[in-house]
Amino acid sequence: MNVTAPPSAAWADTLLQSFARAGYVHAEPDILQPADPFLDLSGEDIRKSLYLTTDATGEELCLRPDLTIPVARDYLASPRAGQPAGFSYLGPVFRYRSGKKSQFLQAGIESFGRQDRPAADAEMLALALQATNAFGISDVEIRTGDVALFNALIDALELYPVWRRRLIKDFNRKISLTDDIERLTLKTAPGRNEYEGVLAALAGSDRKAALALVTDLMSIAGTSNVGGRTVAEIADRFLEQATLKAGALPRDAISIIKRFLAITGEPVGAVVQLRALAADAKLDISAAIDQFESRVGFMAKHGIDAKKTRFSTSFGRGLDYYTGFEFELHHKGNGTEPLVAGGRYDGLMTQLGSSSPIPAVGFSIWVDALLKAGKNGGKA
Repeated sequence: MNVTAPPSAAWADTLLQSFARAGYVHAEPDILQPADPFLDLSGEDIRKSLYLTTDATGEELCLRPDLTIPVARDYLASPRAGQPAGFSYLGPVFRYRSGKKSQFLQAGIESFGRQDRPAADAEMLALALQATNAFGISDVEIRTGDVALFNALIDALELYPVWRRRLIKDFNRKISLTDDIERLTLKTAPGRNEYEGVLAALAGSDRKAALALVTDLMSIAGTSNVGGRTVAEIADRFLEQATLKAGALPRDAISIIKRFLAITGEPVGAVVQLRALAADAKLDISAAIDQFESRVGFMAKHGIDAKKTRFSTSFGRGLDYYTGFEFELHHKGNGTEPLVAGGRYDGLMTQLGSSSPIPAVGFSIWVDALLKAGKNGGKA
């Protein structure tokens, strides 16, 4: 990992010095990165936003579209991998954005290896607020959520694996959960499906068994894909149809999920509502609630007024790799796009090749947005 001198602009010096005082080492990963990690983690849809090239060996490379993955990759390649370590960054990223600049500055912090998750989460939010203050903006709206609460709820409901994957995927990607839940309540239409035998064989199976069956069938047929879809994608589709054919999503589960997603407001009140829901539904999600409540306590120690924090159980940042706390800071009164955004992503390191899970949390700063807000004197 290359450590470089920070940019000379006064605001940049102020920002990076505040991060350094908090113990975060300034790092600058290579601008040219392997494309596979970005495509694997964000899906092929991100391809149209990347600036891609290919080297002499045929490896696909890209200009870095963000800095979280590059910083994480450098950390994993360093002697400190697996140990607590914190890094700050400020540099250009490259991403096609219709009507906007394709090269823009991104700053932020990544914290790896800390086991005290609630404390680390609260510290990230506090440092993010310090960053907005460095730009002369103090009047911000704090929006928070926690995907770990939703995951814990779905696990406690003991739904079919395909329903669990589908609901969590929709939550992470900001697809309408309400619409999806309504679709899952409907029985499969009567009549014989052309794949009736396969669907019957898959009924009640898990993803591993479904993948094995479909792989065998396609091997016998002498094909590895159909219509551009991989074996895994076809297996997932068959498993989903088999599960849907077996019956509707239980109505008591629908009621519980809807009640959960309606919880919003200040965090302390949300904790009370979550514990009441868990007790009424006889679901054990106390560990996730305890983590949430502990985080609120650490936020208070950092001087963050919980009553000025907007929490929603349905809040999500639209990325699959988040595993817990998520947050955005918005310019109050003009907040469609965040000024700062981040959260916990404990699953990212294993996806990048770590042999064991490593806790990770961080945030990114949209420098252009903060500079614009700062020039307006912090006013919307």
